[in-house]
Amino acid sequence: MTTDLDHLSASARNASLQELVTLLERQQAAKHDVVVAASALRCERGMLRATNTHQRFDLDGVTRRDALLAPTRLAEAGMADRFRIPTDYLRRMRAEHLDLYDANVNGWLGHQPERRFLVRGLVDHSGAGVLRALLSDAFRIVDHLDVLMTVLDGVSEAGAAVDVAQADLTEARMYLKIRSREIATMAPQLLRNYTSPFTRARGAENPLVFAGFVVSNSETGHGAFTISPQITVQICDNGMTLTKHAHREVHLGGKLPAGAIRWNQDTHDASLALVRKCTRDAVATFLSEDFLSRRIAELEQDASTPVRDPQPLIEHVGARLRFSETARAAILNRFIEGGDMTSGGMMHAVTAAAQDMADADESHALEAAGVEAMQRAAAFVRAGT
Repeated sequence: MTTDLDHLSASARNASLQELVTLLERQQAAKHDVVVAASALRCERGMLRATNTHQRFDLDGVTRRDALLAPTRLAEAGMADRFRIPTDYLRRMRAEHLDLYDANVNGWLGHQPERRFLVRGLVDHSGAGVLRALLSDAFRIVDHLDVLMTVLDGVSEAGAAVDVAQADLTEARMYLKIRSREIATMAPQLLRNYTSPFTRARGAENPLVFAGFVVSNSETGHGAFTISPQITVQICDNGMTLTKHAHREVHLGGKLPAGAIRWNQDTHDASLALVRKCTRDAVATFLSEDFLSRRIAELEQDASTPVRDPQPLIEHVGARLRFSETARAAILNRFIEGGDMTSGGMMHAVTAAAQDMADADESHALEAAGVEAMQRAAAFVRAGT
């Protein structure tokens, strides 16, 4: 099914802040978020029909009609998980036997007809569009646009001099990398053996790193609102994400009432107040020279273990952290190019390889695993000596 909303569900990779805002504003205008019982949902030729959920405004007044939503691949995987249908099997039925696809989904919808779902979609004026997610009615909506504006307000209120270094949007998440060039320090021990695979600049000559943090949010049930501190290496833009220090806010709250989502202002304000508080806390904690220096010292403890043969090490770490074969190959290439034959070189290779990934979700997941990859590499080498 093709609609004029297809461009709204497209991903944005390395977007400017203005490009991200423009896309989020267009999506916001097209959102179709309703809580309905399973009895009001039906699958037809692989599309989900939500009965009488779309309100249309025209010269004749307000009319209600069905919304007909084509699931994205992400939404389809979520449906498979919610109904305990193997994802590969559901996709095979879509490709080979739509009647069987409908029968399976409708069978599970009919199994508990009073069970309520939050349907998240994007629709045009006719009610046709895409299904972004089928979620629990306990899911608390914290939209990307609100998060973005609240984070920027929180940073401004804290008086921090920062820039948005990177912005990505996928079907699953929004990511913002915020960096402060004013909060910086030298990390000579961490970078002394490293050469940037992108610029060939040497860490021994310019071991400067910046403080910052990464904001991520999901509108479709794929992770909490999170702010994680990140240290950026100037010579290569590698980001060392410190996940154990992250602030998280899970999108679960009280049950939502049936019908179109119309937030109580107090509820909406409370959700955004948490985002603003997390942002202020992140600025106060993460954007400080003391925090930056202490984290560098911690990283250095696991960074100096010598590595003789990177390939089996990368296979071991990649298997433990579930890196794709594509990611493992990229890590090996970046390890060799970086020239740092230590466990710290593993972290640099992983965070450099993350920049090679076309898929933003894989890129950010890989980057977030860089520190753990270094720690696992050091432990693996020590265990074998």
